[in-house]
Amino acid sequence: MHHVRALPRRVLILGMGYSGRLLATRLQSLGVQVSGTVRDPAAAPLDGLTRHALVAGRDPDAALLAAVDQADAVLSSVPPDADGDPALRVLHDALQASSALRWVGYLSSTGVYANRDGGWVDARSEADGRSSAALHRLRAEAQWQALATARTLDSAVFRLPALYGRGRNALVQLAEGRARQVLRPGLVFNRLHIEDLAAVIIAALRQPSGHTLYLPADDEPSPPQDVLAYAARLSGRSMPPAQAWDDASVSPTLRRFYESNKRIDSRETRALLQWQPRFPSYREGLRDAWAHGDGRQ
Repeated sequence: MHHVRALPRRVLILGMGYSGRLLATRLQSLGVQVSGTVRDPAAAPLDGLTRHALVAGRDPDAALLAAVDQADAVLSSVPPDADGDPALRVLHDALQASSALRWVGYLSSTGVYANRDGGWVDARSEADGRSSAALHRLRAEAQWQALATARTLDSAVFRLPALYGRGRNALVQLAEGRARQVLRPGLVFNRLHIEDLAAVIIAALRQPSGHTLYLPADDEPSPPQDVLAYAARLSGRSMPPAQAWDDASVSPTLRRFYESNKRIDSRETRALLQWQPRFPSYREGLRDAWAHGDGRQ
């Protein structure tokens, strides 16, 4: 029997960036009261969403503490540092003391898995990544789970592949001259459209769960140059020159991105949440972005 519960009345999103903003608008349209945190509320777009300042190492203000106190659900999408989740450190006491809190969620990364040479990873795979980025992520996951366990809250960790959507995709990179065609033979990875991420998080909020790990991903792990070529065809632009991934001109950050080669099996997540991606591959996602005007500048 697939139990579904009502959505929380109030959700607080820690780190309301690209995907957090979209999630906030989707939750609002379902009648949920949403607020979020950013480093600098003054610099955020004027879109009617309530934002509180949250800066590592700085005490939260009264309005943010009140938002924590009233939230039924808190989701963190803040990138980790060497000590785990900096947002959780600042708000730990308030989260520990909140009587409204029922659910915590953390947006993690499939970077917690080591290179599989193109092999598959699923929810039962060992998180065996040993890079500092992987270890920071795992530390943050563990911190949220410890809070949830101590307080017997439902909790969810979402290990995410590369995110994209309107405004942030290969069409925009080509149009702005920022696209790189970096080739590594045999390399593939999954993507997830932020509309699909929002749908997954909303489904997870409706799911009484204990502690659950989710691995949402699209249907088609693909080489990055295929995505770029599709965007180039849609927009009538030429491909940037190809570079080998281990070429000296490729930055260490980009090279790290190309070091890990794996495919994500999201079948268990789909079954748990009764979810199917609206954008099963990069093609649907890029066509949607193109129709929306991306890459036409």
